[in-house]
Amino acid sequence: MSTETQPDTAPVVGGATSGTASALPGRPGVPFSRTLQAEARKMVDTRAGRWMVIVMAALTVLILAAFVLWGPAEDATFDNLLQIATLPLALLLPVIGIMAATAEWTQRTGLVTFTLEPRRGRVVLAKALGALALGLVVTAVAFAAAALANLAGTGTWDLDAAAGAGLVLALLIYVLQGVAFGLLFLNTPVAIVTVLVLPTAWTIATQVFSSLADVGRWIDLDSVTRPLFDGEMAGQDWAQLGTGVGVWVLLPLAVGTWRVLTREVK
Repeated sequence: MSTETQPDTAPVVGGATSGTASALPGRPGVPFSRTLQAEARKMVDTRAGRWMVIVMAALTVLILAAFVLWGPAEDATFDNLLQIATLPLALLLPVIGIMAATAEWTQRTGLVTFTLEPRRGRVVLAKALGALALGLVVTAVAFAAAALANLAGTGTWDLDAAAGAGLVLALLIYVLQGVAFGLLFLNTPVAIVTVLVLPTAWTIATQVFSSLADVGRWIDLDSVTRPLFDGEMAGQDWAQLGTGVGVWVLLPLAVGTWRVLTREVK
């Protein structure tokens, strides 16, 4: 009597085990570089993603132009202009991460994505890296706009390397926070409202209730990233930054990744 054998590693696309599926024997999987390229392109292929990038760039230019035209001339230094240029980015960059993380679940393209690449962990990693790369591009535009505005202002180049690197790191943390909340909720409107309202409500609570002030210095994301924007990180500042990022970024990122790996695609 003959028996048929089935491959043990055949991927299951729609079930809960699809997040850990592997390629068929003898058939290489999709290269990670191709997955990363596809996820990065999807962030600006949609009308919403494209307009989000346009709005961020336009806000940066308008704010800088208004400050150069009507602000105090003596304050139009490169450091101050860069701080002003990144104000809207700190608020809007998380939305890029959210839109990247929720695309399959909001636009119902999960079956296509996870059929082409059933190893969902690689898709999650590609989304995070793609969002960070796009965040770097937007940040570079802000640096360039601030430099041009500085030429029209005082022409004072007072930004040191530590302050510039800290500012970039802070903005990338906010991008990754958006990815984390997007994976956690898998719903674009809910994730956007939560990432905008919940940290702000916590910040207000730490300022209103004195009993939360000490805790807020460790797990208030706005508070722990402020020394990064100012370029004044010290020893305890790094510990507070790690704690705040752990609560507001790494924890929801871990739970959200688990949800994507185990959730059934419908």
